Order: sequence, then structure tokens, then C-alpha cells
Amino acid sequence: MAKLERCLVGGTFDRFHQGHKSLLNAALDSAEFVEVWITNDNMSASKSPILQSFEDRREAIIAWADERITTHELEDNFGPAPVRRDCDSIICTPETLGNCQTINEVRLANGLLPLEIIEVQHAIDEVGGIISSSRIRAGLIDCDGKQWLSEAQSNQTYHFHRGLDAELKEPSGELFTGPEDSPEVAMSAAMESIAPGGIVAVGDVCVSTLLEMGVTADIAIIDGMTKRVELEEKVDLDDFDVLLNATNPAGQITPSLIDVISSALHNDQTTCIQVEGEEDLAPIIVHLLAPLGTNVVYGQPNTGVVLRVTTLEAKEECRRLLSKFEVRG
Repeated sequence: MAKLERCLVGGTFDRFHQGHKSLLNAALDSAEFVEVWITNDNMSASKSPILQSFEDRREAIIAWADERITTHELEDNFGPAPVRRDCDSIICTPETLGNCQTINEVRLANGLLPLEIIEVQHAIDEVGGIISSSRIRAGLIDCDGKQWLSEAQSNQTYHFHRGLDAELKEPSGELFTGPEDSPEVAMSAAMESIAPGGIVAVGDVCVSTLLEMGVTADIAIIDGMTKRVELEEKVDLDDFDVLLNATNPAGQITPSLIDVISSALHNDQTTCIQVEGEEDLAPIIVHLLAPLGTNVVYGQPNTGVVLRVTTLEAKEECRRLLSKFEVRG
């Protein structure tokens, strides 16, 4: 069958992923040339506060595409599809099929031939879900449709490897310095730089400092210690809606800790996780499981506070670190 001449594709294309690639490959298989119309920042603003910019989304497509694909800015729901005479096809997924049918109705009213609609099924991830930008932003999967932490991995105990000691002692985010006896100085600076997502505070001093500043972290993870010395003044737990408990010995990441972090991330109430043992390694799991845009804060001994926002890069880094731990049972 002869190829179609020019196919139109419209979408947001946030966090360019395997589903996007499958859609565009189907368009390339069907037509000689493909025009990709990407929603501009004004159109995309209502979708998510952490959506990539138009230019970043466009650059990701250009980096992947060949010379048969061109990219364009989409300023409304239909773009040029209702009026273009030099296009003969349009590609969509099941949920945008109705939009394409409406476009053809407008074309007929304009005296133009309808576009051939090419419907492409969604790409599916390793657990049977749809590979979508929204699920990637939710922190559930990476851009290839792989889970950041599978169920099997969540049931394993990870033991710290001494070869990681130097790496983990370095701040893994933006460091805000301040006097040790006035932690609110560094914390105030960190709070001025937070992303739109929730706040996860790791460490008793961090959690208490935020509470004294009138900020209740969405998730607090504490172990009653600072610098491995038991605190006399405990965190006030009355400010939290939910209290959870985990057992996590020093130098380990246990299924117990992973389970309660996952539970806390999936409820809408402020949650304090009380760890019997040590919570120092908790940020690794938080980043792996948290939605993009989550703010993770923890103390840097004798220096200040570290803020790291959960991004795809942060997740990849934590996946790499966890792979270096010794796994038992």
C-alpha cells in the first residue's frame, strides 16, 4: 500500500517517552513526512506545575527525530488540521480519537477532504499500565516504562556498602549553610527555593525546625537521634495527621521502611514516620517513589540543610546508588 504524504501529530510531549516514540514511529510508517505540533506553554500550563517548557519538550523530539519529522508550536486544540490542504492524515491514541473526528467534521464543512485517521494503541509498561507523561510525573515509571522500584525490589533488604561512604557523605542537592545552633537560618533559605510539590523532611532537627517555623512537612521521617546521639527534646507529633512506624537498622534499607514511605506518599494527610533504628538512607527511597517535584530536605552535619527536588535525574541517581548496595532476602 502506498504511503500517505503528510501526517499531523499533536500533543504535549512532556518527558518524551516510549509511548511518544511508538506514536511517532507509527506516523513515520504511514506517511512520508510527519509534522509534530507541540502545545505551547500557555496551553500546557493547566496540566501540571512541573511540566517541561515548550522548548525543552521540542528539543527532546528533535534530538530523537530524523529529517522526515518537523516540529511546530500548537496554540489551540486543533492547530492547522481543519484548514490544511497539503495534509492527508492525522494520528491519535484512543482518547484523542474524538478530537480527530471533530477536526474532520470541520474540514468537511470547509469543503476539504477528511484526513485519514490512524489510531495507535498505547504503549504498555512492564506491569501493564499505560506509559504516559502523567504516570512519569507521578513518579511511578521511567520514560521506558520501567518501575523505579519493583514489588520484588521493595521486599528486599539493602545493606550499605562501604565503597559508597564518601559519595553519600557529599550533599546530593543544593546545600544551604547556616550556624548549627540556629538551623532555621539554613532552613529558611531552603524553603525559599522549594519546587511546587510536597515537602519530605528527613531527620529530627529538620522536622522540628520546620515546625518551629510554622511549616508541617507533608512527610516527616525521624529516628529520635541527631549525629547518632539520642535527642532529649523530641519532635512534637501532634501536628501530624498520621503516625507510622518502621524498623530500619543502621546501614540498611528494609522492606519495613520502603513500605511506610510508599504508604505515606500515597495519602493526602501529613504523616510522620518514626523509625526504630536509623533514617539516614531514607532519601534514596523517597526519591525513587515520590512524584516529580517533591522537595526532600535533610540536615548536613555541621554545615546546614540540603534540598533536593525529585527529578528524573535524581531518580536515576538513586537507582544507581541502590544497585550498589548488598541485597539480602
